[in-house]
Amino acid sequence: MAKVTFVQPDGSQRTCVNFEGMTLMQLAVGNLVDGIDALCGGMMQCATCHCYIDPEWLDRTGSARPDEREMLEAIEGVEIRPNSRLSCQVQLGEELDGLVVHIPADQPGI
Repeated sequence: MAKVTFVQPDGSQRTCVNFEGMTLMQLAVGNLVDGIDALCGGMMQCATCHCYIDPEWLDRTGSARPDEREMLEAIEGVEIRPNSRLSCQVQLGEELDGLVVHIPADQPGI
């Protein structure tokens, strides 16, 4: 198990505990984290689970793969950064204990 802290655009924080094998999106949805809508249920088709990985954690989470990056680049009206990820594509494990994730102010189509 590992703790993940979600930081809202207003700076408020919420820490949740994951179970091995969960994705970041599943953890957020299961804990009703505002701003992670996940309308496609984790199929990497809607980008409504977009988040920003804290820069200090990028080495451990890795960057978006080409297909994920393509989906991110197709998002209109949302700021995409080098640390943007789709939370459905971030697999959680003990090595990510303490992970900090920032929630964007807006999600696509919302």
